[in-house]
Amino acid sequence: MRRVLLAVNGTLMRGLELNSNLTQAGATFVEETTTEPIYRLWSIDDRYPAMVRVARQGAAISVEIWSVPAPGLAEILLHEPPGLSIGKVLLSGQRETLGVLAESILCQGAREITAYGGWRVFQAFMQTSSKKGDLRRPVKKTGPG
Repeated sequence: MRRVLLAVNGTLMRGLELNSNLTQAGATFVEETTTEPIYRLWSIDDRYPAMVRVARQGAAISVEIWSVPAPGLAEILLHEPPGLSIGKVLLSGQRETLGVLAESILCQGAREITAYGGWRVFQAFMQTSSKKGDLRRPVKKTGPG
């Protein structure tokens, strides 16, 4: 059976809320890496991230690479939140693969979290901040690039 590589940057990652969507589709973890510094990241209601490729002021975003049976790719996408899709993602070292990307309209009015470099770091910040009772958000609300 043909397999494809898929870069994921949020709740599909190991140990997170929707990771079972990958494993139930027969996907296997390959590696952790980053994108080339041409993406920006937003938090959508602090529930999941939205990654968008931009022409300027991008950053490297942490991703996981998974090997997915080709038929399972559609099943995974069907369970993703509205506004997320599969597109081509440029990884560090100029490697290209399929990955989860967001429609830019999804990011309008959302909190930009690019400075955290990835969803896991942002989640850790949120947990630490909520324990301290400090939910100030040091990042601005913007739209994509």
